[in-house]
Amino acid sequence: MNAPPTRRYPYEADGPAIYRDSFATIRRETDLTSLPADAERVVVRMVHGTGQIDLARDLVVHPGLVKAARTALQSGAPVLVDAHMVASGVTRARLPRDNDVVCTLRDPRAVVLARDWATTRSAAAVSLWEPMLEGAVVAIGNAPTALFHLLEMLLDGAPRPAAIIGCPVGFIGAAESKEALAALADDHGLDIPFLTVRGRRGGSAMTASALNALAQEEE
Repeated sequence: MNAPPTRRYPYEADGPAIYRDSFATIRRETDLTSLPADAERVVVRMVHGTGQIDLARDLVVHPGLVKAARTALQSGAPVLVDAHMVASGVTRARLPRDNDVVCTLRDPRAVVLARDWATTRSAAAVSLWEPMLEGAVVAIGNAPTALFHLLEMLLDGAPRPAAIIGCPVGFIGAAESKEALAALADDHGLDIPFLTVRGRRGGSAMTASALNALAQEEE
């Protein structure tokens, strides 16, 4: 092709301008006042990744989340994810120490554990994180069973991650798993910095957006 198609629609075609104007629009239209000040860029990027300006009202962000996650990533901690779509959404160039992004969903051991434990492969795969869990950044954006399983591991004494992004999506168990994460400190005395979104929504794009913002402060 030697020429673009005939321009028939009025639209912004300059990439940097689109990016800049998108973030300006989000800040203009989104109420960020109820969230920790240092989480603003995280929330803005999550809104950007989903197109949902009402997302902020459903977010629950631990006051120590941003500092804990950024400190861990800057020290080289791995990122443990429940789905390959979350891993694919991570902008590797933003990771400060070329951090490992680990998804164990396709590990053959997860298949065996899921069968033996009568649970989902997503949940079983989380058990394979245990040797890497101490000080890691966890990001669950797909499976509620994975988040429930992680919380049960922690209550049984598993090593504690530095931070948990828990935004599984769905109609069965998603809202409940995220409520359990938000109540972990009050109900069980485990105060682990976290970010979650109440209700059924969530997903890989939302979770990866949060990770990308935590990995590098610059928008």
